[in-house]
Amino acid sequence: MSRSIVRQSKFRHVFGQTVKAEQGYDDIRVSKVTWDSSFCAVNPKFLAVIVESSGGGAFLVLPLSKSGRVDKNYPLVVGHSGPVLDIDWCPHDDNILASGSEDCTAMVWQIPDHSLTRPLSDPVVVLEGHSKRVGIVTWHPTARNILLTAGSDNLIIIWNVGTGEPLISMDDHPDLIYSISWNRNGSLFCTTCKDRRLRVCDPRKREVVAERLAPHEGIRPMRAIFTRDGNIFTTGFTRMSQRELGLWDPTNFEEPIAVLELDTSNGVLLPYYDADANMVYLCGKGDSSVRYFEITDEPPYVHYLSTFSTKEPQRGMGFMPKRGVDVSKCEIARLFKLLDKKCEPITMTVPRKSDLFQDDLYPDTAGAEPAMEAEEWLDGRDEDPILVSMREGYVPPKSRELKVAKKNVLDSKPTARRSMSTLDTSSLPKLPSLLWFISHSCLLSLTYFPSLFALSSFPTSPSLCFFLSSSSVSRFSFSFPSSLSCFRGCWRKFRI
Repeated sequence: MSRSIVRQSKFRHVFGQTVKAEQGYDDIRVSKVTWDSSFCAVNPKFLAVIVESSGGGAFLVLPLSKSGRVDKNYPLVVGHSGPVLDIDWCPHDDNILASGSEDCTAMVWQIPDHSLTRPLSDPVVVLEGHSKRVGIVTWHPTARNILLTAGSDNLIIIWNVGTGEPLISMDDHPDLIYSISWNRNGSLFCTTCKDRRLRVCDPRKREVVAERLAPHEGIRPMRAIFTRDGNIFTTGFTRMSQRELGLWDPTNFEEPIAVLELDTSNGVLLPYYDADANMVYLCGKGDSSVRYFEITDEPPYVHYLSTFSTKEPQRGMGFMPKRGVDVSKCEIARLFKLLDKKCEPITMTVPRKSDLFQDDLYPDTAGAEPAMEAEEWLDGRDEDPILVSMREGYVPPKSRELKVAKKNVLDSKPTARRSMSTLDTSSLPKLPSLLWFISHSCLLSLTYFPSLFALSSFPTSPSLCFFLSSSSVSRFSFSFPSSLSCFRGCWRKFRI
């Protein structure tokens, strides 16, 4: 009998979960400009969101700790004269952010550690070189101060933001550039274009070293990203407008490594890549779900893991660098989902029972230290990212306090029963408590309460029976044995 074999993967049970409402970011007026960017960028310190603004372009920068409702008068970053189209945090400095705008400029900003107290309108540097809107900004992964910009003029410019000077210009694209992605060491980048071609470019040689016509046959926009092993992951559309993904070897574009059809929808699929886990998260604009896949060396090479869904469609998405996740909770990724008026963080977690640091989930990851200077990269040097241990971000769980009972249960001994005739009358309960007991025991029906309240203390049980029997109460039905049993129970109930 044939038996189905389940593929073993430590990421097979990854699940997503939205944070509590108070940990989200509310009352954010997300930009409504028509552009296929993520509109959101995040790092371990800040969340940046492109927002609606009158009189020019603006974006909001919030410390991650400042969750909850955002004041409508919260200061914005307001240097552009046209709508902002793209933003990207510098991987080597969590306070540096680049922005591209319809005003044909890119700007680099220094964000203070504390919350903004007034609008920020003075960028560190303004990069002017495009004749049309700047729709893509992306930092070099390993070299300090290297920024790439691409505009609707089909021009790619690589800048040294330390000097504000353009280093390299490339005009090899005949039409609008949809996406650009650096490889791991920054020696190459890949692009997708409106002419339906996937290209691999060597910027220092200023040439296209490989290209593929129509990796996806549809005419709608494509996206492409480099994986850690040098392959290229793409998303696009079939001729029948069905969304699909592909995996390609740039040294041999003749045949894809893998192609997988997904669904029929109009939203462009934005891929977010986790190099440490070799996983890809696909977020479609207008979708309410996030699909995630694992890339391996085993057929079919791109393995579907699961889908995380919410009720509301997303306008954009931000992806936290791995050094910003919570390793103590086995969190391997954190996404920031943009809705119409808020940003909702989503945690992706691998379920583990152990409280120890999970070495297999957290290999050394790219740190914030650049591997080289801009001049070294321009001279031809290539370096992989400088890795740091994730163990430093691990917070061990608090030791559980051992609670010891102060009273030993073995010390509880049964109390010896004492004769009613030898009871100490001073320890008996007050008369109102005794009357409550008698009225609820259904033994007596009292008529003359004043006579009983006149007593200042209880007599012993036989004396009380004599008092009751000799009083002018005509409705008592009271016998000595029953009264003795009654008051014996009362004594047990109210004794101190």
